[in-house]
Amino acid sequence: MLYIILFILFILLFIFGMTIIRFGLFNLSANKLKGWMTKLTSNPLRGMVTGTFVTALLQSSSAVMVITIGLISAKIMTFPQSIGIILGTNIGTTFKTELITFNLDAILVPLAIIGALLTFFKNIKIRSIGMLLFGIAAVFTAMKGFELLAHPLTSLPFIQNFILSINDNLILSLVTGAAITAVIQSSTAMTGITMGFLTAGLLQLDAGIAIVFGANIGTCITALIASIGGGKESRLAAYAHVYLNVFGVLLFVPFIPALSANAHLLADTKMVQLAHISVLFNVVSSLIVLPFATKFGELILRLHGDKPK
Repeated sequence: MLYIILFILFILLFIFGMTIIRFGLFNLSANKLKGWMTKLTSNPLRGMVTGTFVTALLQSSSAVMVITIGLISAKIMTFPQSIGIILGTNIGTTFKTELITFNLDAILVPLAIIGALLTFFKNIKIRSIGMLLFGIAAVFTAMKGFELLAHPLTSLPFIQNFILSINDNLILSLVTGAAITAVIQSSTAMTGITMGFLTAGLLQLDAGIAIVFGANIGTCITALIASIGGGKESRLAAYAHVYLNVFGVLLFVPFIPALSANAHLLADTKMVQLAHISVLFNVVSSLIVLPFATKFGELILRLHGDKPK
């Protein structure tokens, strides 16, 4: 029970760290992000580049989707403009996946102390930098916790049996990634947990890949919730997010064994291999849809209501 409580606390610490990083970065960029998103979405390609950049900056695809839906609800942005942004969020979110593969163990304590001290400054930029540093320290501490707790947790019979079952079943791994991400509202946290079990040698890489793919579906729940009461176009953007992510996962699932078998060509460690595969998955699936973005938008309109006036 103690290990489970600690594991939950590390999940909360990870999400807290990501939230603090996001606040720090958002404060540094002020409201310029919303201006970029509304001005630089005249076509799907520009929208995708903007979505990628803003998501990488905010370190959260869910946050960018909530902002996008808010702009649509306020009639500042239209549903067709959001298609490119959605494609970009899937690429931009991989930046933080790559970030958490770095080894910062030696500087975590100094980073946390410096970050905490800077948050007491009155200057908003200095305070935001402090939030950024403290958030990074929290995220990497949580990652270390996932790794250290992986072995003790699997000594518990029900968790051991569950890990063994998902190692042998890609569909179950996929559903697990989607379900847990929907609950904890963070695909990055789900990826971090997966990396911890991979590093401990308890999870097979193909199962880890399936979990991360599932996390891409689970993260759509945030957009769906944000669209409630936001009008027809807001709901269309949320549906588009779901369809795009589900399409990408269905497209890549048959290739999971091949990706796992050739992952050694990408990196030496499983954790970095998983991060690189996540980038590959999101970039390729977004680029495949990009030429058909306008047609895709029309399809969503046909499926979920008349074309908005």
